[in-house]
Amino acid sequence: MQMASTKIEFTVHMTCEKCVNAISKSIADLEDIRNVDISLECGTVTLETNLPYSIIQERIERTGRQAVLKGYGDGSSAVVMLSGNSGYSISNLIRGVIRFAETSEGCIIDGTIDGLTPGEHGMHVHECGDISNGCESVGEHFNPNNSPHGSPENDLSKRHVGDLGNILADTSGRAAFRKIDKFLKIPDIIGRSLIITKDPDDLGRGNSPESKINGNSGARLACGIIARSSGLFQNTKKICACDGLTIWDERDRALANHGTKSTENEKICTLI
Repeated sequence: MQMASTKIEFTVHMTCEKCVNAISKSIADLEDIRNVDISLECGTVTLETNLPYSIIQERIERTGRQAVLKGYGDGSSAVVMLSGNSGYSISNLIRGVIRFAETSEGCIIDGTIDGLTPGEHGMHVHECGDISNGCESVGEHFNPNNSPHGSPENDLSKRHVGDLGNILADTSGRAAFRKIDKFLKIPDIIGRSLIITKDPDDLGRGNSPESKINGNSGARLACGIIARSSGLFQNTKKICACDGLTIWDERDRALANHGTKSTENEKICTLI
């Protein structure tokens, strides 16, 4: 399926026209970006792109200006913050943020996850948003049609709605990806959970009895609850409701807690 473009809004710490020019230059060579608007007055950068949002954010921050993603998509959108399953020691290092946005072509799934072992890992929406027992209490794959497990490319008689295939982590343990799914709907997944598994998903094509159940994709490494998020221009606030800190304070504290490798894998809070 052809990849749909997404409208993205960043809040960026800018003080003068020099900042505007530096940011414009930093993203000028990127393909698949259009309708770029850099507003010094509003402190925002908005654009439309087919690229993962993390690539844009990293380019902006190379100029030395802080950037926080503020709005994603111009329709229904959602976000999940992933953390490792306490039952597996390696999972304590896993952190990630994945965003969902509905378009006329399907649901865009755009994320970055750090701390994985290199290689492929399965990714699935599960039926429950209960993480009281870590990733073990989220139920099975979201499967309202009672179908066998399959590939995202299958129709709904041969896949779960929650079957999102695999993501690929590089040698540093980072998976940065952008997918589009023709069946996933934002209202159907709010309050459910997203799981990343230890092994690749065989897409229902393996010989194991687990193949038609969960793709024989192994242990649940990381999980998080899917929550509604702000679309373009829907979030005008600057203070985090959970602790009263500004978005810049929250960003700096998150980086101190999790390291400086990833700027997007930060704490998600409610802005007031």
